[in-house]
Amino acid sequence: MRRILLLALGSFALGLDAYVMAGLLPVVAGDLHVSASAAGQMVTVFTLCYALAAPVFATVLAGRPARVILSLALTVFTLANALSALSTSLTMLLLARAIAGIGAGIYSPLAAATAASLSPAERRGRGLAIVMGGMSIGTVVGVPVGVVLAHHISWRGTLWLVTALGFIALLGAATMLPKLPASPPPALKERIGVLTNRRVAPIALVSFLAGIASLGLYTYLASFLSDSAGLSDPTGYLWAWGIGGVVGSLCVGPLVDRTKKAYGIATVIFVLLVLSEAVLPGVASTHWGLILPLIVWGASGWALQVPQQHELIAAEPEHSSVAVSLNSSAVYLGSAAGSALGGLVLASGVSPSGLPYCTAGVALLALVLHLTLVRWGRRRSMAAQGVAPVAAGVEEKVSA
Repeated sequence: MRRILLLALGSFALGLDAYVMAGLLPVVAGDLHVSASAAGQMVTVFTLCYALAAPVFATVLAGRPARVILSLALTVFTLANALSALSTSLTMLLLARAIAGIGAGIYSPLAAATAASLSPAERRGRGLAIVMGGMSIGTVVGVPVGVVLAHHISWRGTLWLVTALGFIALLGAATMLPKLPASPPPALKERIGVLTNRRVAPIALVSFLAGIASLGLYTYLASFLSDSAGLSDPTGYLWAWGIGGVVGSLCVGPLVDRTKKAYGIATVIFVLLVLSEAVLPGVASTHWGLILPLIVWGASGWALQVPQQHELIAAEPEHSSVAVSLNSSAVYLGSAAGSALGGLVLASGVSPSGLPYCTAGVALLALVLHLTLVRWGRRRSMAAQGVAPVAAGVEEKVSA
């Protein structure tokens, strides 16, 4: 458990780094004498490099000991954050954020796969949940705490804090993680097979849509609250969303372990995500009525990744890090796409108060694909392995 908590510390630093910059945009723009929209590109660069690095480096570095790769990733991540804190121009800052995104993209999926390897089979979901919980907690405190810290120690001081956290996680990974046996690198044909697996690809697609629906809308949550509820200070509501995220990401793992029904749990989570976003505009005028759907939205958005990763590992147990990295990329690409699409929707004349309806529609599409394509791939895989679902939802071997 101590080693899994160490992995979660690295995930916490990643989550903090990924989202803290969103709250620092006005301060950074003023300090570097650029527009807020230009400064906002540092978030886009980080997210895209994170998404692209995950599958590429999971393939390139396959077969090397997990401790070595995790230490390398945290080294890149830590040095890049130090460079970010020292940046004197937007160009230098964008380059540093891109490198930090690469380090995060290497670390995150391998940390999840390592947590699964360190956990007994019956507690795998809990191990994944702890690592994802570190990421969600980092996200929760990222924006509000980053804003507070920026007023006291400047935005550079906030990045030095992230650098220190990354360095502590690096020391722990280099000294405390066991030398897990390295699996032989998969052949190119096998690597492509993972990416085109008829069971893996639909799960990744669903994760992509979930990223659009959940993290994409979060980018514009402050704008939505201002437009629909007249709230000038969204901090308390950001905390409501974040607390839900922590609860969801930490509780879903034990639930998956206990029930052994990752697919069914994901289905329920999708339904909750659709409903929580769809009701937001209708309850916005009551202010307090926003709290519950925000908590449910945060919980469902973050909880979803654990059963998704569980399903991917089950689909590709021999190349779990490659499969999980694909899911990680899908989520972050969805986040980037959601932010971009949200901007286009607003530019077309739709008010921020209408955005939750759009993202609820995307979440509904993800649910439909989950119930069709993912279910079909799952049943096909079961049939190939000689396993069939019975009426009660329990799997049993098909007699020869």
